Amino acid sequence: MSTRTIETGTSHLLASVEERVATLTLNRPERRNAFSNEMLEGLARALADVERASDVGCVVLTGSGGAFSAGGDVKGMNERSSAGGAREEVGIDARIHAQRLSQRETAGRIYAMPKPVLAALPGAAAGAGFALAMACDLRIAAENAVLVTSFARVGFSGDYGGTFFATQAVGAARARELYYLSERVSAQEALRIGLVNRVVPASELEKATRELALRLASGPSVAYRYMKENINRAASGADVFECLDLEATHHVHTGLTEDHREAARAFVEKREPTFRGR
Repeated sequence: MSTRTIETGTSHLLASVEERVATLTLNRPERRNAFSNEMLEGLARALADVERASDVGCVVLTGSGGAFSAGGDVKGMNERSSAGGAREEVGIDARIHAQRLSQRETAGRIYAMPKPVLAALPGAAAGAGFALAMACDLRIAAENAVLVTSFARVGFSGDYGGTFFATQAVGAARARELYYLSERVSAQEALRIGLVNRVVPASELEKATRELALRLASGPSVAYRYMKENINRAASGADVFECLDLEATHHVHTGLTEDHREAARAFVEKREPTFRGR
């Protein structure tokens, strides 16, 4: 089987495509995959690639070295501060705009991308790493993984959409608890309250992730596109009649696809369908 390497422009993010699964790996293990500008720029570039790529049916986001991501590089922030606070002279409005763009091009693109995005958590997902994991459609965690917002512990309010995604997943009351108290949540507790979808032994995470990703990658991609749009519209507060109308439009549209006709034939013939994304 062939593998396509995606050029990210940095070693802080590794990206490749194999069997219609794009795997994006946050890769700063010495910093528990804490974000860097290079990593975020590479992630934005890779996500733009896989969103448009015809050879990608599912995206997996994971981390190297036994962690998912520590989020913002607090150690790096402290080092810069201790060195005299050396920072490029950029106005606050420009800095806010740059962060808005970064968030839209990463967490925002994951959320809106018309393909399933699966987060595989081999270990800690903290701060903005937690937020990025929550932006994904599904999360599968190793049994030793932990999730923590962390922001209150370092005097930040939170970024990369975590407050939105956590609120949608577990409700406002639980999201407030996660953010205000910044307590570590074990994988099993995360499963119980709905932060993750599956928990597996650490030794089985890669295999379980691959199996789920391949299942999604070979599924009805047109239907997935509109399922995701339906759910996102409902989660964003649309009223029931708007959601009903959108469902009707998408349901009729998908009923006219080649994938639907193939699935109907496969049902009658008692076999698994072969979807082609059209």
